[in-house]
Amino acid sequence: MAGGRWLRQSPIGLVYDRRMTSQDSADSRYGEPLDGELESPAAERNKQAILDAIRGWLPATGTVLEIASGTGQHIVHFARALPALTWQPTEPDETLLAAAARRVRAAGLANLRAPLSLDVLASKWPVQRADAVICINMIHIAPWVATEALISGAARVLAGRSPLCLYGPYRRGGMHTAPSNEAFDQSLRARNPEWGVRDLDEVARSAGRFGFELAEIVSMPANNFTVVFASAA
Repeated sequence: MAGGRWLRQSPIGLVYDRRMTSQDSADSRYGEPLDGELESPAAERNKQAILDAIRGWLPATGTVLEIASGTGQHIVHFARALPALTWQPTEPDETLLAAAARRVRAAGLANLRAPLSLDVLASKWPVQRADAVICINMIHIAPWVATEALISGAARVLAGRSPLCLYGPYRRGGMHTAPSNEAFDQSLRARNPEWGVRDLDEVARSAGRFGFELAEIVSMPANNFTVVFASAA
């Protein structure tokens, strides 16, 4: 089963459901280390595997934009491993944005920028250009409109064969890839009928409408996938 962040729809856009991210919630994906900082155990487990899957698609230099950075654990790890790239975290939730900012400051990496507030549903993003976009464990815990907004936003900021890299659980050909993912999907839809494990074919069709081609599918631990789309232009 995939870990991840939890989102809800509000009148102002796509925001995090704090019931799923509070430190004292039994349903939280975040723990409370000794220093009291929010941390995702799943991010610690999968950060190197995700980096291994995407690094061949990343440019030698340029800016990598992460959507929904959460606590910032992934992007700090990536920035430390690939210092020739500039890494830009973003996050819509104020609590997680602050946690990511503290983690970024503590890392002290010259190639890692301070996190920006970014809601994928906004018509204008605070980043106008990037050489790669990554998004980890978001689209299954958000309404489908967020997936399309993510893809259309990536199309606006990317040029050439720049990659859009997604990570999370997916159905393949309309079928779940593991019983645990089917149970996870049911639990998501019980919380919010607009959430759920997405079918990769449907995501690919949406990406195609915005000028992306499906470039690679990488099977990952815990029944997840890293999926890379490359802009066709």
